[in-house]
Amino acid sequence: MSETILVVGSGAREHAIARALAHSVQRPRLLCFSGVSNPGIVALSSEYGLGSITQQEAVVSFARRHAATLAVIGPEAPLAAGVADALWAAGVPVVGPKQALARIESSKGFARDLLARYGIPGNPFFRRFTSMDGVESLLTEYANQHVIKDDGLAGGKGVKVCGDHLLSLEDSLAFCRELVAQGHPFVVEEKLEGEEFSLMSFCDGETLRHMPAVQDHKRAYEGDKGPNTGGMGTYTAADHKLPFLTDEDIGQARSINERVAAALAEECGAPYQGILYGGFMATREGVKLIEYNARFGDPESLNLLTLLESDFAAICRAIADRTLKDVPVRFSPLASVCKYLVPEGYPDQPRKGDPVHLPAELPRNVTLFLSAVDVKDHTLVATGSRTVAAVGTGASIAEAEVGCEEVVRMIPGPFFHRADIGTERAIAQRVEHMKAVRQA
Repeated sequence: MSETILVVGSGAREHAIARALAHSVQRPRLLCFSGVSNPGIVALSSEYGLGSITQQEAVVSFARRHAATLAVIGPEAPLAAGVADALWAAGVPVVGPKQALARIESSKGFARDLLARYGIPGNPFFRRFTSMDGVESLLTEYANQHVIKDDGLAGGKGVKVCGDHLLSLEDSLAFCRELVAQGHPFVVEEKLEGEEFSLMSFCDGETLRHMPAVQDHKRAYEGDKGPNTGGMGTYTAADHKLPFLTDEDIGQARSINERVAAALAEECGAPYQGILYGGFMATREGVKLIEYNARFGDPESLNLLTLLESDFAAICRAIADRTLKDVPVRFSPLASVCKYLVPEGYPDQPRKGDPVHLPAELPRNVTLFLSAVDVKDHTLVATGSRTVAAVGTGASIAEAEVGCEEVVRMIPGPFFHRADIGTERAIAQRVEHMKAVRQA
């Protein structure tokens, strides 16, 4: 009997999840429950429900009504709200950790303490705060070398880095006071120097299957300028490493993920079943942890699920059944480049309601994923956040980038994207930067 799989969420990540499930040889019946409608997911789903994805009762009721046999939770908010716990209690297995385990993302301090308590390498210096007591002396001690993080989920807006967002001691103190006034605990960390990368692993609580390394681009504008965003684009290399990483860097990141999964099982008394996403920095002293996420990254998942050769529905079932050791997980030996098209004014004051005209035909090596769009009067319109993502694949990053860029440029209107993502020049700069960091 084929599965009935519920996808929770409505962004491009969930479109990629639904598409990968639809390509399964098992031909599962797909359901989706989300806060808004995504036409790309609607086209793949037999039932599409609208409601609050953090309300346990609403998600469980939809899953029961449509006889879901498995659920895949895309975003972090439902995980932090215990939606996975409620689905398991209702007899629906879930790809996505339970609430206690999802603290690896929902509490920055919990993640730092976990590494420290279990002797897992990768932590920079850090200290947790709930008031201003001792904050000024620590910021002075780490003048120009600190990062301040809201302990909880803040949609990518809760992290500020000195030298980038914080230009003086007073800026840093003001941000800390703002967090205290809101009743938000926070973490002050040592600022790391190096190159960021993401390494995600399928995890059933014991077995991990690692995915190719990815580099994300958070800043809105070319040359890594402008405000932080949810991610403007990503790339992977054909060898599943990245041009600025060594085999040792990849090995260290994989080892940290493996040890964290084991530590979470011991700490929480339950297996971590889902996607374990380590955001890392390659530094002169080895690989350091920036943060953990408890789900697929967006846009990283668009690259990874496009490259996945193995049956995604079988992997999801193996995660839920804790039989991942018996399931092959293979990715195409290709490079990939993803670029998001976003409305003018994004992320702070984005335009809304503009029509989105997609190309009638795409090159064979490019896939489009819909994100913040809706259908009004039979026309696709942008709703104000990241609008549509293009993923190009190829024998090299350069080949993948050319196809991706060509398609993004075909979409007219008051939108913009980062043309520099995945270009030879941008990657060469990262390679040179990492070389300088290692030799410093």
